[in-house]
This record gives sequence, structure tokens and C-alpha cells, in this order.
Amino acid sequence: MRLLTVATCNLNQWAMEFDSNLKQIKHSISKAKQAGAVIRLGPELEIPGYGCEDHFLELDTINHSWECLKDILVGDWTDNIVCSIGMPIIKGSERYNCQVLCFNRKIIMIRPKMCLANDGNYRELRWFTAWKQRDQLVDFQLPAHISQALGQNSVPFGYGFVKFRDTAIAAEVCEELFTPSPPHAELALNGVEVFMNASGSHHQLRKLDVRLRAFIGATHTRGGVYMYSNHQGCDGGRLYYDGCASVVVNGDVVAQGSQFSLNDIELVVASIDLDVVASLRGSLSSFQEQASCKANVPSVDVPSSLCLPFDLKIRLSFPLKIKYHSPEEEIAFGPGCWLWDYLRRSGASGFLLPLSGGADSSSVAAIVGCMCQLVVKEIANGDEQVKADAIRIGNYKDGQYPTDSREFAKRIFYTVFMGSENSSEMTKSRAKVLADEIGSWHLDVSIDGVVSALLSLFQTLTGKRPRYKVDGGSNVENLSLQNIQARIRMVLAFMLASLLPWVHNKPGFYLVLGSSNVDEGLRGYLTKYDCSSADINPIGSISKQDLRSFLRWAAIHLGYSSLEDIEAAPPTAELEPIRSNYSQLDEVDMGMTYEELSVYGRLRKIFRCGPVSMFQNLCYRWGARLTPSQAAEKVKHFFKYYSINRHKMTTLTPSYHAESYSPEDNRFDLRQFLYNARWPYQFRKIDELVHELDVKDVQESGNHEIAAAASDGVGGMGVAAAGSGNPNVGI
Repeated sequence: MRLLTVATCNLNQWAMEFDSNLKQIKHSISKAKQAGAVIRLGPELEIPGYGCEDHFLELDTINHSWECLKDILVGDWTDNIVCSIGMPIIKGSERYNCQVLCFNRKIIMIRPKMCLANDGNYRELRWFTAWKQRDQLVDFQLPAHISQALGQNSVPFGYGFVKFRDTAIAAEVCEELFTPSPPHAELALNGVEVFMNASGSHHQLRKLDVRLRAFIGATHTRGGVYMYSNHQGCDGGRLYYDGCASVVVNGDVVAQGSQFSLNDIELVVASIDLDVVASLRGSLSSFQEQASCKANVPSVDVPSSLCLPFDLKIRLSFPLKIKYHSPEEEIAFGPGCWLWDYLRRSGASGFLLPLSGGADSSSVAAIVGCMCQLVVKEIANGDEQVKADAIRIGNYKDGQYPTDSREFAKRIFYTVFMGSENSSEMTKSRAKVLADEIGSWHLDVSIDGVVSALLSLFQTLTGKRPRYKVDGGSNVENLSLQNIQARIRMVLAFMLASLLPWVHNKPGFYLVLGSSNVDEGLRGYLTKYDCSSADINPIGSISKQDLRSFLRWAAIHLGYSSLEDIEAAPPTAELEPIRSNYSQLDEVDMGMTYEELSVYGRLRKIFRCGPVSMFQNLCYRWGARLTPSQAAEKVKHFFKYYSINRHKMTTLTPSYHAESYSPEDNRFDLRQFLYNARWPYQFRKIDELVHELDVKDVQESGNHEIAAAASDGVGGMGVAAAGSGNPNVGI
């Protein structure tokens, strides 16, 4: 037997925070050594943090990364353990995203990333160059201070693997796993048994299985041990890195870390008999045949052994059941953990949420409540870092700390119902009941006086006073009156967030939470600079349908039973007067349902459809219930309002990224914000297609009539029937 113990980890790094990042790397190495591991894998770019973005262009970032690596190597951290550490490196004039393989206080190899992530949320080609030389390793001259400290002048640099006496290991960095021709395929043919994938992969609803299927597929048909490490948490931006460090052996998951956690360091350890890899490969004729004529990959020899012989003290890892969260759990835990990281790192002392009693703001409140529950749970589990952060943020004294989530929420969470004459008692009551269930400090404020003051000022200036549409006003007046209410709420929210802690003798300030969902952003069904404008938004890329499912789940699993009534209520902005014959409803206002919006969003972003191809797709999808003309009108209506309102995305509150059709302008969905909302060329093409379909439909109907009449004539009945003057016989 060749027994090998390996450790991979989830690390909650913070971009550009070198002190804490280095501390956590060292801690993870120490824990790996304590567990008996001889290989430790950390996440991609773990020294500076993955989310440095344009800071990667600064020489300081490169220099500080080298300084941190030197700190690790001059100590005993890498004694008798291979450590794969991620950092940026400049070679010549090019910057590379690299994994530095270290062993016994030396660098044994530097592996630059060959395929860069450059779509969706990723912009690696903006900062790095892909390594393109696959046939040889080159010498890399170490910086002078590193060379002097290590007594090592140069190291092998490039694509290759490391051969120990008893096994061979290699790095495969993040995106490379998902390429059409991944490196692990030819590395396996060259005898590599252990693959180390350092990653910076963000959470997205329903995405985890894609990642795990890739690990499983990498070793299922060619054998091997696949180690995966990832960041976990909010490192300073919109993304939440969802951990799930794993070890896969011959297509079976034998170790899996958490996807969502408040822990800064999580180690995943597995002990494997490498002979099972050799045994599988030897049993596969196709593997043997291809390995016999493989293209050789460069390697580095290390005259040391990593494996141990048969030893009953080492407990082998066996296949386990993969842990998947439901989408509702993902909505609760992902944004909840993201909010905690943002809160503890921002210097704020809590959150303030305009709570309307509707589905969206109630979802945000429930997520904050979930966060409070997670904090209390982790403190009970003995996490000292979470405890220290909670004591500081909650302003606890005399050795006290959170033991109850409702009590903790009372210290860090304000909710405020900002009602007007158009608000119903039902939504006011729902907001109050939910706030009590969560434990927030709840306020009830009327904004009518401020609205009236602004309207009086306008009347003094112009001599006119706008009216709602139900009272005889125009569309312009009606919209303006709604916008006044929405924007007053934004101003009031920020005033309360800055002053309420002072009123209650609490330190710091509160972060204002937004609550617009991805579908409203896509359609532009929100007021620019209204109460959807905030510091951060945990649901900004989650669909209305998913949020309603989450509310039903949270009513049971988080213990906030009032969410059932909130979910069942029809969505309404409550910005217009309620009359006996009129009540404002979101879907009526928008001219489309939230379900339709999700379809439009996925076709526009995920399937890259313009107006014409979206129309064609919907003719197939909705053909059973809509005519081509009706489908065309829906597509035109959507693109009209999408383009009119696209400018709102430029000022959208930074949102937790969770959905692949997010319209978020700043990082993910890069499109212009000034459109010709008439889309003349595209809409004309749609009209032409509708006309062609109508003509074709008429022609086919006529052909069916003739064919049916001829068919009736065979039995001797058709001629008489046709002669009777009934043109529809046989139809």
C-alpha cells in the first residue's frame, strides 16, 4: 500500500489584507501538518486575495506577495509538507497567475495558469497573461531578497509536474479544469496521480453540481486523486466564494467541505491508498494504450517520498454522499454569510432596512435573521473569531456575548416601516409581526408630512399641484407622485442609519440594505435613487420566483411564520391610492408577470438573444398558448422598457451575485445604457416574421380544407357535401 494523507482548505481571505491572509495561510498549514497531511493545497491567489482586480496591476501587490511567501518559507511551515500557494508573479514583463509549489523551505516549481477565466464575473486577461509554452520548463530567476533568504537562485517555471520517489503530483488551476482539453488528461497519461486544483469560484444558485461533476469526471475514466481548494466568503466585492473544498478518488467524493460557513479556515483531510489509482489505470485497456504513446510533459524530480506503508493507525477515506443545498437554503446561507463578512469588515455596527411588509424587503429581513442565527450557532460551536466579531459589533460588555439570535438582532438590526396614505394596514401589520419574530428594533414612520411639504413647495413654484391618475391626473403626474414617495424613503433611510446609533448611544453607523430583485432590475421596475438605493443588496440578483419559494421555506425552517402570509399576498408597490375599484399591482403595472420576466432574462443573458431570436424562441416555448402576434407584442413590450430603464443599472446598489441572468451593470452584464427604445430594425424584422407566419398559416389552412374535401369525396359523400355550399366540410 502507498498511503497518502492530503489536506485542502476553504479560506476566507480579504483582498489586499496581507496580514490576515498570511496568518490564515500559516494556520491552515499548521492544521494540515497536525492532521498528518503531506500535501496542503490553498485557494487561487490566496496571498493577496482573488478579488484584487486592478490592484494586480500594481507592483506593490506583487512585491507584498513575495514578502509573504518568504515569511512562510524561512520558517518551518513547509517542513515535510508540500504546500501549493497561490500568488501573482511577474516574469520578464508579463504577469502570471501562479501556484508556487514549496517543500522543505524551498520552491520546487512555479506553475503559471494556462487558461484564464475571462467571462461572466471574471476579467483575468485584464491583469494576467496565459502561459503558452507546454513543451518545456524554463528557469525563473527569483527576486534578490528571496534568493538570498532561501539560498536558491532559480526555479523551474511553466507547465509540468513534480515526481517524488513514490508518486507524481501536478497543479491544475481553476478554469483549466473546465476547458475542452484539460491538462489533467495528458498529465494522467504521464503518470500523475494527484491533481491539485486551486480555485476562486463564486456561488451561483444551482451551480455546485457542475463543479462536482467536473471533479468526478476528471478521475472517473482515468483514475487519480483530485484535490480542490476554494475561497469562502466575501473578499471585498459582490461575489461570495462558496468553498466546498473536496477530495475525489477515482470518481468518488471521499471528503467535502462546507459550501456556506462563517469560519475563516476550514480544512478538509483525506487519507488514500494510491495503489487504487494504479490498479484502476492498469485495468483500463484504453488508458494503457494511450499512455504508451503519450506526449511527454516536462517534470521536476524531488528525491523524497510522500507515502507511508500499510498502517492501521491511518484511517482511510471512503466514498460519501455528496451534500447539496436546496436553492432556498442557498438563498438563506449564501447572502447571510456574505452580509456577515461585509458587516464585520466594513466598520459598521449593524444594518437598517426599509421594511414594507412585501416579499422583497421581507426576504432581506429573513436573510439578516438567518445571519443572526448562524452567528449564535457558530459561537455555541466554539468559533472564537465569530464570537470576538459579534461582541465588537453588538457592543457587548463585561464578558457577555450573543446566545440568542433575537437578542443579537435587537442590537444590530433596525427595520423601519415608512408608510404613507397609500399604505394598507395589512402591510404595516405584516412588517411589525415579522420584525418581532426576527427581533429587530422596529420603527413605524409616516412620510405624508414630508410628501405634502414637497408638493406645497412645488405648488408655490409653479402654481400647480399634481394628482394621481385615479383622481384624474395624467401619467406624468401619477409617476412623479410615486417617485416622490420612493425617494423620500431613501433619504430617510440613510438619515436614520447614521443617526439612530447615536440616539441609542451605540458606536458607529448602520449599513442601509436594499431590496430590489433581479427581475425588477431587468425590467427597470424601480425608481432611480429610491429605497432600492442602499449600501448593499443581498437579493439583487435573485428572481422573484426564487424569493417566494425562499419565503415559504423560511417560514418553516427559520421560524418566521408570518412569511407565509407575506408570500401569499399579491405584489404591490402601494404608491397609488387604494380605491374600491382600483388597487395597484406590480404585474399589472409592468405589463408582464414575474414568471415571464425570468424567461426574458434568461433568454437575453444566458442564451444571448436579441429581440428577433427571443421572439423566435418564444414562438416555440409559448406557441401552445400564444399566437406569433401575441408573442411579438410581449417581446417588444419587454425590450421597450428594458432599454428605457437600462440607465438605472448604472446606479444599482451593489448586489450579491446569485443568478446567471443578472442585469447588474458594473461587473457582470456589460452593455450600453442609452438605447433607441423603438428598436426599429429589430422590431421590423419581428413584424416581417409575424406576417410570414400569418400568411403561411392561412395557406396551410386552405390546403387542409382542400385535402379534407378530397378525402370526403372518396366515399361518395364529398361531392354532394361540397356542392351544398359548405366550404368548411371536413374541417
